[in-house]
Amino acid sequence: MFFKVNDVQQFQAQKDFIDTALVPLLSLDFKEEKIQQSSSATEFILSLTAFVEQQFKGRLMLVPPFSYTDQTKAGLPVSLLKEELINAGFKHVIFITSDHSWTSFSEQIDVIWLPSIPLESMDVGVKKSVLEDQLKQIIPFLTSRWY
Repeated sequence: MFFKVNDVQQFQAQKDFIDTALVPLLSLDFKEEKIQQSSSATEFILSLTAFVEQQFKGRLMLVPPFSYTDQTKAGLPVSLLKEELINAGFKHVIFITSDHSWTSFSEQIDVIWLPSIPLESMDVGVKKSVLEDQLKQIIPFLTSRWY
């Protein structure tokens, strides 16, 4: 499910079943030497989270990405975002990122870190295969929270 009107209406009607919010954390870096890497990591996380949403439609909602820069990261209240999502009816709030530094917040938030894989030069079949492989790494994390 996505954060759009029809899916949100379904979430409101079925909160007992749609119990997980998936929040992409995206690092934006516009420095000349880092912008391509940043955009590649963003494309990877957005593609992966859309793929995860397809696989678990009816169980989780993919919320809009939480984007930040190096300068704004320190003040990000992700624990407040988690609290708001819990108050909205989600039992589980899971953040997903390619920025390893978020793993230091694992006592406050559930975070999945995956190194970025450049998808931009892959054909559709290879890209799907890579996303399937990444999904296999995410499934144990999700199921450990659900059971």
